[in-house]
Amino acid sequence: MQLVARNFRCRSGELDLIMRSDDLLVVVEVRSRSHDRHLSPSDSIDRRKQVKIVRATEYFLARHAALAHLPVRLDVISITGDQIDWIPDAFTAEDCL
Repeated sequence: MQLVARNFRCRSGELDLIMRSDDLLVVVEVRSRSHDRHLSPSDSIDRRKQVKIVRATEYFLARHAALAHLPVRLDVISITGDQIDWIPDAFTAEDCL
C-alpha cells in the first residue's frame, strides 16, 4: 500500500490514513487504548464516528478527482498495549445510512 494522505482534516472530520492499494482506496481509522477493560479500540468507533469518517471521505474524494473513481474500503487499526489488529472492511458507507 502507498500512503496518499495522513491526518486529512475538513469540517466533517479527520481521516487518519488514506492509502492506495492498486485500484483501491483504503481509509484507515487508527484507535488505541492502553488497556481493554471496557471497550476495544475498534468498538469505540460508534455510528456517529462512522458517519463522520464517511463524510470526510466523500469530501476528500470531491477534492481529489483523480482518486474519485476508485472503490473505497474503510478499515480500522486497533491498538491495545502491544497488540495491533488491522480490521479490513470494518464498516461500510451503507452501514451509516
